[in-house]
Amino acid sequence: MRCHNAEPMNATLVRIFDAARPYLSTRSNEEHTRIAFDFAVRLLDQEEGNPNVVLPAVILHDVGWKSIPEDLQLAAFGPGKIDANLNRLHELEGARIARSILETERHPPHLIDEITEIILEHDSRPEPLSQNDAIVKDSDKLWRYSQRGLAVDVQRFGLNTSRYLSSLRKKIDEWFHTPTARRIATEELRLREKSPGVKD
Repeated sequence: MRCHNAEPMNATLVRIFDAARPYLSTRSNEEHTRIAFDFAVRLLDQEEGNPNVVLPAVILHDVGWKSIPEDLQLAAFGPGKIDANLNRLHELEGARIARSILETERHPPHLIDEITEIILEHDSRPEPLSQNDAIVKDSDKLWRYSQRGLAVDVQRFGLNTSRYLSSLRKKIDEWFHTPTARRIATEELRLREKSPGVKD
């Protein structure tokens, strides 16, 4: 995996990503993970954070979706009312799977504890536990502002692009914890709004 304006993943991250891939073959999660990873690298360039925590956590944060049948997944995330129990299940399963992968890769135990704690409530806990957690949360949310993330969400939820962009703009201050993420989200929205496919 290569990041925008970044070197390829180091060997440890490549192994973690390869171990995660079988769990990312649902809900466009491999694409989502790659794009969130790129955003995490950009955030770490500007914000204080530990890449040995943030980057594995971003790679592994959604592996738990593989434990939820695909026909139930759309009820568990996205705009509108969601099934909080299903969403919570993906966090619990994700933390369990992530710990197994990281232990197999002999990641330092104290980092495994922090990574799995972040994954355990990455959606359900609004406020971050730490700066590392904040960067993971922000990287995850920034997917929605990317060109590909917007296209995926508009298609799978049957959304009006212009109205969805307007709702994303209103969420910037609520969702993002770092000033860099708020800036990136604003920049990404400007790019999306200039797209010839955006109509009222």
